[in-house]
Amino acid sequence: MKYLISATTVIAAIVILAAFKKTAVTTVAAPADSLQYADEQHFKNIQQLTFGGDNAEAYFSYNGQWLVFQKTNPKEGLNCDQIFIGRVPKAGQKFEYKMVSTGKGRTTCGAFTKDGKHIIYASTHLGADTCPPVPDRKKYGNKYIWPLYDSYDIFMADLNGKIVKQLTNSKGYDAEATLSPDGKKMIYTSTKDGDIDLYIMDLKTGQEKRITNLLGYDGGAWFSPDGKKLIWRSSRPKTDAEIKEYKELLAEGLVAPTNMEVWVANADGSNARQVSSFGQANWAPAYMPDSKRIIFASNHEYKRGFPFNLYTMNEDGTNLTKISRDKGFDAFPMFSPNGKKIVFCSNRSNGGTRDTNIFIADWVE
Repeated sequence: MKYLISATTVIAAIVILAAFKKTAVTTVAAPADSLQYADEQHFKNIQQLTFGGDNAEAYFSYNGQWLVFQKTNPKEGLNCDQIFIGRVPKAGQKFEYKMVSTGKGRTTCGAFTKDGKHIIYASTHLGADTCPPVPDRKKYGNKYIWPLYDSYDIFMADLNGKIVKQLTNSKGYDAEATLSPDGKKMIYTSTKDGDIDLYIMDLKTGQEKRITNLLGYDGGAWFSPDGKKLIWRSSRPKTDAEIKEYKELLAEGLVAPTNMEVWVANADGSNARQVSSFGQANWAPAYMPDSKRIIFASNHEYKRGFPFNLYTMNEDGTNLTKISRDKGFDAFPMFSPNGKKIVFCSNRSNGGTRDTNIFIADWVE
């Protein structure tokens, strides 16, 4: 999310590094602000798709021909995230896109449906036409926190932006939705039962099941490409002080995403287990095309909290491999359905600004 968004707004992008200025890269073989760095051996034919503002959570359609993403850019009149779609360009072509959310409130976490004719996304527009207020972080010791707006609900819209169905209607935060490979189930995050948990909904019947029940934030979930497993990011406060802080923030509709690890489970939520134990923020995880390995974003190498880079690892947390090398923010990695391309969001090539843009590249094993 940009947040949970990232939010995924949240998490939106979250852009966790919005408060930091980009620093120079020390890699000798690449310039300080590069489209691709010397040690990024898994990227080939990298292409920058957006230019300016905060662009995040870019995800492929089922046929791999389209991207859905969220964008904020006050210079363009976008004061908080809205959802856009665009066809994946061929090499050298410009990325053309259009807004498909209402333009009201804040949105996050878009995803295409299986038929390629609709998208789902979360929005606060029923609460107010304006952007919801941003938390005053000074009140919380300047801690990085995400707002869990209780006006977020999840909607389905056609590709012209017409909302055809409201999928959630709880009093709490409902967002961070993605769909199963067969397009029949939606997994999302909600605070409807008092904690920040994952739920799976059958899109046809509306029946749903809560699949996490441990104290802490659970969100940003995805099905594996083979549909057999789930992966998500989670916090697990353990000490009395951690639990107290978590509950106090949650009571105010907030969460601090500074300590998160990667979790996996079977597709029904059974056999849930923690995969990573790296410390700090490990998030935006997804299964790789083989449904065995994992790609995710992390700042665990840096005690100051950034950069964020992309890493891969085995399903048991072994064979950790660093994939990206930007000195700011690399996150939201997602593979195309055929596994040949990867899309991600980064501070790279932004001329020293705080812009976060979308990049696409061929993936090289």
